[in-house]
Formats: sequence, structure tokens, C-alpha cells
Amino acid sequence: MGYESRGLTLGVALLNLLLLASGAFAAEKSQDNNVVKDGSVVSLQYTLSGEDGKTIESNKGKEPLKYTHGSRQIVPGLEKNLAGMKMGEEKRVKVKPEDGYGPVDPKGFQEFPKEKIPAEALKVGTVLVAKGPQGQQVPVRVHEIKEKTVVLDLNHPMAGKTLVFDVKVLDIQPAAASQPAKSGQPAPPQQPSKPAQPAQPK
Repeated sequence: MGYESRGLTLGVALLNLLLLASGAFAAEKSQDNNVVKDGSVVSLQYTLSGEDGKTIESNKGKEPLKYTHGSRQIVPGLEKNLAGMKMGEEKRVKVKPEDGYGPVDPKGFQEFPKEKIPAEALKVGTVLVAKGPQGQQVPVRVHEIKEKTVVLDLNHPMAGKTLVFDVKVLDIQPAAASQPAKSGQPAPPQQPSKPAQPAQPK
């Protein structure tokens, strides 16, 4: 009886150890899911500012930006700095042009016949909307007006600028348990090689 009792006691102790180890593993896995990593679907609150401190855009009080981490749906410099953040954590991230919307590309300045541009848009600084190769809307800016042509700047409006993001991670979901994330702003643009005829100015 003594050996049976001792064996039963050791068996119960071993079972308890296994249960404790299992619980610790589950807790560690749960904690891992609360950290931004590749495949995580992240809900983000952000305010984007320039180096001068002026707010460019913000989604505070609006629908959060949802993106899948590691899928290049947001600017690389911001995505890199979000890795490892936890739910509820806040951070200020400064993104240089090379990690944001890129430097200003000289090839992005293209000339168009003046008659192709709406008369009311013939003013330096006017923002028009053109269609990119995939049919997406691309903002273009009137850079210079010549005698017979107009020079349009096809670079992204934030190209060449250092961006400051104040972000807060609102929610983190594992990829398998979530719907595919919608790509939101700010997202890396696709520069058109040859835009369509610009539409009416904004």
C-alpha cells in the first residue's frame, strides 16, 4: 500500500507540474499575441505632423487605421517602429523621406500642353487629380506655367518630407482569427508613369 500511495502522490505532483507548464505556455502565447509582429492585424490611432509641428492629418475620434503588420500597407519607417509595441502603448515616430514617401524625383516633373489643363487650374500650386496605371486617383500639383505648356509635379505631396507620427495601438489581432485588413492612409503611393488628363481642381 505504501508504494501505491507514494506512486499516486508522485503521479498527482507530475500532473500538477504539467498543468502549470501548460498554463505558463498559454499565458506566454497570449502575451505574444498582444505584441505587434508580422501577421498581426493592428488597429491604430495616429496623428501625422510635419517637422514644423503642424498637423497634416489625424484619425483621432474617427475609425482606426487597420493594417496587417509586415505586408507593407503603411510607410516602411512607421511599420518598422511599430514592431514589438503592445496594446494601449503610445509612441512618437519620426520618419525620414527615404523611409516614408521617398525623395522628390526629378522625373516626376512633366510637361503637358496648356490646352489639356482646365483654365481655372492654370495657377501655380493648384492640385489636380489624375488617374494612375491601376485606375487609382493620384494628386498632381501645378508646378510651373510656361507659354504653351504646364509643368505638373507628379511626386507624392509628402515626398522629400520628414514625417512625425504620434501613434497609439488600439487593438492587436492574430491574422488567422481576423478578416483581411483594409489598407488605409497613410499608405505608400504608386507613382504613375504617364497620368491621364487631369480632372477639375479640388
